[in-house]
Amino acid sequence: MIKKILIGTVCVLAVIAGAVWAKQAFTEVKVNAKVARFNQDIENLFTGLQKYKERLGKYPIGSNSEVAKALNGENPRGVMVIVGKKSDLNEKGEFVDQYGTPLRIYFTDSGVLIRSAGANRRFDDSNVIDGDDYIRSN
Repeated sequence: MIKKILIGTVCVLAVIAGAVWAKQAFTEVKVNAKVARFNQDIENLFTGLQKYKERLGKYPIGSNSEVAKALNGENPRGVMVIVGKKSDLNEKGEFVDQYGTPLRIYFTDSGVLIRSAGANRRFDDSNVIDGDDYIRSN
Protein backbone atom coordinates (compact mmCIF):
# COMPACT_ATOMS: atom_id res chain seq x y z
CA MET A 1 0.00 0.00 0.00
CA ILE A 2 2.73 2.46 0.96
CA LYS A 3 4.70 1.37 -2.10
CA LYS A 4 1.73 2.25 -4.39
CA ILE A 5 1.34 5.65 -2.74
CA LEU A 6 5.06 6.30 -3.12
CA ILE A 7 5.00 5.29 -6.81
CA GLY A 8 1.93 7.48 -7.40
CA THR A 9 3.61 10.44 -5.72
CA VAL A 10 6.75 10.01 -7.79
CA CYS A 11 4.65 9.83 -10.99
CA VAL A 12 2.75 13.00 -10.10
CA LEU A 13 6.00 14.83 -9.33
CA ALA A 14 7.49 13.61 -12.63
CA VAL A 15 4.47 14.90 -14.55
CA ILE A 16 4.66 18.29 -12.79
CA ALA A 17 8.40 18.56 -13.46
CA GLY A 18 7.82 17.65 -17.12
CA ALA A 19 5.12 20.29 -17.46
CA VAL A 20 7.36 22.98 -15.91
CA TRP A 21 10.22 22.02 -18.23
CA ALA A 22 7.94 22.04 -21.29
CA LYS A 23 6.61 25.51 -20.41
CA GLN A 24 10.14 26.89 -19.98
CA ALA A 25 11.27 25.33 -23.27
CA PHE A 26 8.25 26.75 -25.12
CA THR A 27 8.86 30.22 -23.66
CA GLU A 28 12.52 30.07 -24.69
CA VAL A 29 11.58 29.09 -28.24
CA LYS A 30 9.17 32.04 -28.48
CA VAL A 31 11.77 34.48 -27.17
CA ASN A 32 14.43 33.12 -29.55
CA ALA A 33 12.03 33.48 -32.49
CA LYS A 34 11.32 37.13 -31.59
CA VAL A 35 15.02 37.89 -31.22
CA ALA A 36 15.73 36.22 -34.58
CA ARG A 37 12.99 38.28 -36.23
CA PHE A 38 14.35 41.46 -34.65
CA ASN A 39 17.86 40.65 -35.86
CA GLN A 40 16.61 40.04 -39.40
CA ASP A 41 14.53 43.23 -39.42
CA ILE A 42 17.46 45.26 -38.12
CA GLU A 43 19.83 43.76 -40.71
CA ASN A 44 17.35 44.81 -43.42
CA LEU A 45 17.21 48.32 -41.95
CA PHE A 46 21.03 48.52 -41.76
CA THR A 47 21.23 47.43 -45.41
CA GLY A 48 18.71 50.09 -46.43
CA LEU A 49 20.50 52.80 -44.47
CA GLN A 50 23.84 51.81 -45.99
CA LYS A 51 22.38 51.88 -49.51
CA TYR A 52 20.92 55.31 -48.75
CA LYS A 53 24.34 56.55 -47.58
CA GLU A 54 26.03 55.13 -50.69
CA ARG A 55 23.58 56.90 -52.99
CA LEU A 56 23.22 60.23 -51.15
CA GLY A 57 26.59 60.49 -49.41
CA LYS A 58 25.29 60.52 -45.84
CA TYR A 59 22.73 58.87 -43.57
CA PRO A 60 19.25 60.40 -43.37
CA ILE A 61 18.64 62.74 -40.46
CA GLY A 62 15.68 63.32 -38.20
CA SER A 63 13.22 61.29 -36.21
CA ASN A 64 12.28 57.68 -36.84
CA SER A 65 9.39 58.67 -39.12
CA GLU A 66 11.58 61.16 -41.01
CA VAL A 67 14.18 58.43 -41.58
CA ALA A 68 11.42 56.11 -42.86
CA LYS A 69 10.18 58.82 -45.23
CA ALA A 70 13.71 59.50 -46.48
CA LEU A 71 14.21 55.79 -47.24
CA ASN A 72 10.87 55.79 -49.08
CA GLY A 73 11.89 58.54 -51.49
CA GLU A 74 11.21 61.76 -49.57
CA ASN A 75 14.82 62.97 -49.86
CA PRO A 76 16.68 65.56 -52.00
CA ARG A 77 17.31 63.10 -54.85
CA GLY A 78 14.04 61.19 -54.66
CA VAL A 79 15.96 57.94 -54.14
CA MET A 80 13.80 55.13 -52.79
CA VAL A 81 15.39 52.38 -50.70
CA ILE A 82 12.96 49.60 -49.86
CA VAL A 83 13.33 48.35 -46.30
CA GLY A 84 11.16 45.67 -44.70
CA LYS A 85 7.41 45.41 -45.04
CA LYS A 86 4.66 48.00 -44.65
CA SER A 87 3.65 46.13 -41.47
CA ASP A 88 7.00 47.14 -39.90
CA LEU A 89 5.70 50.72 -39.74
CA ASN A 90 3.13 52.03 -37.26
CA GLU A 91 0.34 54.49 -38.06
CA LYS A 92 2.79 57.39 -37.61
CA GLY A 93 5.10 55.91 -40.25
CA GLU A 94 7.76 54.87 -37.73
CA PHE A 95 9.82 51.68 -37.84
CA VAL A 96 8.67 49.46 -34.97
CA ASP A 97 10.04 46.40 -33.20
CA GLN A 98 8.28 43.05 -32.89
CA TYR A 99 6.32 44.41 -29.90
CA GLY A 100 5.00 47.44 -31.81
CA THR A 101 7.24 50.00 -30.07
CA PRO A 102 8.97 52.59 -32.28
CA LEU A 103 12.69 51.95 -32.69
CA ARG A 104 15.22 54.56 -31.66
CA ILE A 105 17.78 55.23 -34.38
CA TYR A 106 21.04 57.05 -33.66
CA PHE A 107 23.56 58.12 -36.30
CA THR A 108 27.25 58.99 -36.16
CA ASP A 109 29.60 59.78 -39.03
CA SER A 110 30.74 56.16 -39.10
CA GLY A 111 27.70 54.09 -38.17
CA VAL A 112 24.21 53.52 -36.87
CA LEU A 113 22.85 52.29 -33.54
CA ILE A 114 19.30 50.93 -33.40
CA ARG A 115 17.52 50.29 -30.13
CA SER A 116 14.35 48.38 -29.28
CA ALA A 117 12.57 48.73 -25.94
CA GLY A 118 12.03 44.96 -25.75
CA ALA A 119 9.06 43.09 -24.37
CA ASN A 120 8.39 45.54 -21.53
CA ARG A 121 8.00 48.31 -24.15
CA ARG A 122 10.00 50.85 -22.15
CA PHE A 123 13.53 51.99 -22.79
CA ASP A 124 15.58 50.96 -19.78
CA ASP A 125 18.81 52.60 -18.72
CA SER A 126 21.97 50.64 -18.07
CA ASN A 127 21.31 50.56 -14.30
CA VAL A 128 18.20 48.39 -14.56
CA ILE A 129 18.91 44.80 -13.58
CA ASP A 130 16.07 43.24 -15.55
CA GLY A 131 16.31 45.49 -18.62
CA ASP A 132 15.30 43.77 -21.84
CA ASP A 133 16.25 46.34 -24.48
CA TYR A 134 17.83 45.12 -27.71
CA ILE A 135 20.68 47.23 -29.04
CA ARG A 136 22.42 46.69 -32.37
CA SER A 137 24.97 48.72 -34.27
CA ASN A 138 26.74 48.27 -37.59
